[in-house]
Amino acid sequence: MKINRLFEIVVILLNKGTVTAKELSERFGVSTRTIYRDIDTLSSAGVPVYTNKGKGGGISLLDNYSLSRTLISEQESESLILALKTLQTTKYPEINIILDKMGALFNKIDTDDWVHIDFSHWGSSPNEYNKFLDIKSSIIGRKVIYFDYVNSDGIKSKRYIEPMRLIFKGQAWYLWGYCREREDFRIFRISRIKNLFVTEEVFQRKEVESSQKKESREETTSLVTLKLHFQPEALSRVFDYYDEEYIIKNADGTCSVTVTFPEDEWIYGHIMSFGNFVEVVEPEHIRKIVVDRMKKALKVYEK
Repeated sequence: MKINRLFEIVVILLNKGTVTAKELSERFGVSTRTIYRDIDTLSSAGVPVYTNKGKGGGISLLDNYSLSRTLISEQESESLILALKTLQTTKYPEINIILDKMGALFNKIDTDDWVHIDFSHWGSSPNEYNKFLDIKSSIIGRKVIYFDYVNSDGIKSKRYIEPMRLIFKGQAWYLWGYCREREDFRIFRISRIKNLFVTEEVFQRKEVESSQKKESREETTSLVTLKLHFQPEALSRVFDYYDEEYIIKNADGTCSVTVTFPEDEWIYGHIMSFGNFVEVVEPEHIRKIVVDRMKKALKVYEK
């Protein structure tokens, strides 16, 4: 939509200062003539945008310009606030401040009066605020970080990391970066990072294309493909946890699920949370682990 392009042009100009029409046309896949028409539209709407010709010229905004709500409709502002509210549920720091400013900009006195989203489990706690901010600033500033890490097996190690990216997946935040100890890219769950320290050493970002396949794997954690058989009593929870494409409904009312997860303590607890309403069909070693843990749990209550 044109309004989306106009809004993004303003954001680009606010961030970069000066941009050429050619750069904008390539970014949006339109002609330079269309870009100049967009500039005219912005100018007519009261946005102080201007162009300079010659070497070093381009499209710019007047200094000290701030975004006006006249560029965005009420429906679009609600969609933008919804996106921020969704990010807020991931416990991303500083979002509350941004939401307050957005609410004032779009005349939303209370952004909590129409939507509330919460992906967290009962009893969970937010990530440590300062730790998250330190990681974010180290990624932006390309600073090497140092921390203690406790992996899924409870093994503690010390790591020097060149941080590359923050990832939110499976209701948790992860850090993806180059581990100097392993001499490769690794992923670390932020809640397991302890005693983080941002050094003054600046690093050069490495090429990441060859390592993209490793981005979804946590440090020392391997993936396992599970084949599970669920009783009818568990169907409501099955559809809560698994996408419908992984679920096969059987004629007797049961269902089968084939899904791939990182193999760690979470997956064992997840399976056992279904009690006698689930059976691990494959792989055999996961089946044995669950059986062994159920036997040990039973002994606790037989005392």
